[in-house]
Amino acid sequence: MLKKKLFITALLAIILNLSGCSTKKPVASGKKKPQTEKPAEKITEASEEIPEVTPEEIAQEIPATPEAAKEIPQERAFKKSPFVMREFRAAWIATVANINWPSKSGLSTAEQQREAIALLDFLKAHNYNAVIFQARPQADALYESELEPWSFFLSGVQGQAPEPYYDPLQFWLDAAHERGLELHVWLNPYRAHHSTGGKVTEESAVRKYPDFMVQLKNGMWWMDPAKKATQDHTSAVVMDIVKRYDIDGIHFDDYFYPYASYNKGEEFPDAANYAAYQREGGKLSRDDWRRDNVNQFVERIYKEIKAEKPQVKFGISPFGIYRPGHPRSITGMDQYSELYADARLWLNEGWVDYYSPQLYWKISQTAQSFPVLLGWWEQENHKNRHLWPGINIDFGGDDPNIIETVSQILITRGMLPESKGTIHWSIGPLLKYKNLSAGILENAYKRPALVPESSWLTTEVPEAPEVFAVKKGEDVLISWEHPSKNIFKWVVHYQYNGVWNYKIVTRDENTLILPVKVGGHPLMKYGVTAVDRVGTQSEFEEKLVDFIRI
Repeated sequence: MLKKKLFITALLAIILNLSGCSTKKPVASGKKKPQTEKPAEKITEASEEIPEVTPEEIAQEIPATPEAAKEIPQERAFKKSPFVMREFRAAWIATVANINWPSKSGLSTAEQQREAIALLDFLKAHNYNAVIFQARPQADALYESELEPWSFFLSGVQGQAPEPYYDPLQFWLDAAHERGLELHVWLNPYRAHHSTGGKVTEESAVRKYPDFMVQLKNGMWWMDPAKKATQDHTSAVVMDIVKRYDIDGIHFDDYFYPYASYNKGEEFPDAANYAAYQREGGKLSRDDWRRDNVNQFVERIYKEIKAEKPQVKFGISPFGIYRPGHPRSITGMDQYSELYADARLWLNEGWVDYYSPQLYWKISQTAQSFPVLLGWWEQENHKNRHLWPGINIDFGGDDPNIIETVSQILITRGMLPESKGTIHWSIGPLLKYKNLSAGILENAYKRPALVPESSWLTTEVPEAPEVFAVKKGEDVLISWEHPSKNIFKWVVHYQYNGVWNYKIVTRDENTLILPVKVGGHPLMKYGVTAVDRVGTQSEFEEKLVDFIRI
């Protein structure tokens, strides 16, 4: 019954909402080692065991309906490759206030690592392919840094390193990549102290950099976006991470100038700075000046990342409403005038590689309707960047929430077929509501997916691997070799009974076992493609099986 409800609801939603929201601009398919005790649960190296595909698994993957076949021509990211699903499937993992990880401050190194592995294993098992990990919640670091102190949310004491020592970001990064997950480092660019972050001590950035810190009425501290020192410092923090860690992305959220409630409705205290700007000949109004401060910073960060490591993606998840009346039916908070975030400009100018407006409202919520807002943002995507909306999945674990979440994923696929994807706020509800995570897996994420290609980041195409096949009893061992170490994933394609299927494997693997026959049908064709860090796939070379007798 649930499947039937999902299908009917999603179909009606797509028909009703896509009539005026068709995609007009398709995306072109174009260290230091942690010194720590071993965690309680050993991380198995991906290369230790040869993965095996069972006949039952393959039988489940074979498309059985015309609808499945119709999806093939939508995917244009490959050269001479059979279909493989492309979709960004990510979840935010918040560390501020210990929302998602670690579950509380003061855990041992082994406990923290065990929790991290459990979260990453969960995402992999549910066919996610990326994690948005908050490594800088309040101008402090969940990694080794010479610029900012160790995070309060690790130990309960700001400035205190993990004991036994390890680098949490490096641990998360290595473990994510071992599981074929991208890891994007989520930073808050201006927040200097959170109300749940303990006392402001001498270790805090608030004390270390007092010249550009501002105290708000709710107890938080904020870096003044107008100060050059603020921009220089946060830029240094971002680029330190980009240079030292093999990350897949840098991610900012919706916090630019603070929400008005943080200062109890009073003006952000920057009158002296604005007066100095005017004395120097500045002509912008105060509001435009504030927006310009943020605009310059966003552009700067994008360009600096690209100059250092072009393959590192830069993403922003702004508040979901640009301004009330954009489009006409929409009402709500005005981030343009309250947060001084000209979020439309950043997308228009292409100062991001992906954009994830926080569309945290339901499909039928007319004044903030999910598909209506998504359609508006898509029309503003002049540079054809990835548009992967953030969605709120925390409406409960019952059937209506499962239907709502899956329907939003399906609507996104229909409206943005050239670059599908969503980010889920947050991993918490997936763990809390088992029915929800199972419903997403069964009805939306049943087949693994590659992250969509970011074709503007490179013109290079990885070489095709050299592929071999050997019959071993009732199995066929597929293996491959490749000269490059810059491959992130492999896709093994195989054909039974005229139908192509695929298996996505991690970069550390170079073999896959397939059954000789499935349902009486022999393995007929196979091939392997290489996928690099920006999602570009190598040329596909189809190989015929010539050693199996029908």
